[in-house]
Amino acid sequence: MKEEPADHALGRSRGGYGTKIHLICDKKGHPITVDASSGQAHESQYFESTMKRINIGGERGRPRIKPDKIAGDKAYSSSQIRNWANGRNIVDVIPTKENEQRRSGFDKKAYRQRNVIERCIGWLKESRRIATRFEKLAIHFLAMLKLGIILRYL
Repeated sequence: MKEEPADHALGRSRGGYGTKIHLICDKKGHPITVDASSGQAHESQYFESTMKRINIGGERGRPRIKPDKIAGDKAYSSSQIRNWANGRNIVDVIPTKENEQRRSGFDKKAYRQRNVIERCIGWLKESRRIATRFEKLAIHFLAMLKLGIILRYL
C-alpha cells in the first residue's frame, strides 16, 4: 500500500494551489495507471515510477510491461527520460524544448495522437470530486481517481 506523502500531494504551481495527475493511457484513451503529486513537483520526477506500474494484459501469456511508443508534452523532455526509453527500445514522441537541440525524425503524426490523454483527464475531471479535490489525504484522492477510472471502464 502506498504511504501518504508529507505534503498530501498539494503544492503551489503556476496554476495555483493544487495537485498534478500523472496518467498513462493507451491510444484509445483507456486509462492504464495513475499517480498524483504536488503542484510544484516536476513531471519528470514521477515518470519512471508511473511507467513501472504498467501491466498490459493480453489474450494469453505474461502481461506486457512495455509500450511501443510513449508520447508526452515538453515537460517530459529530458535526457534522463529519453535514455530510459531508448534503453528499453521504446520510441519517445516528446518534442524538444526551445533551449534544447532539435532532434531529427520527430514523429508529428504520432504526437498529434497525444490528445487522447488530455481528453481522458478532461473526462475524469468532469467528476466534481476529482476536479475540486475534496479529499484532504493524497491516498484518498488517488482512490477517487482510480474509482473514476473504473467508472470509465464500466
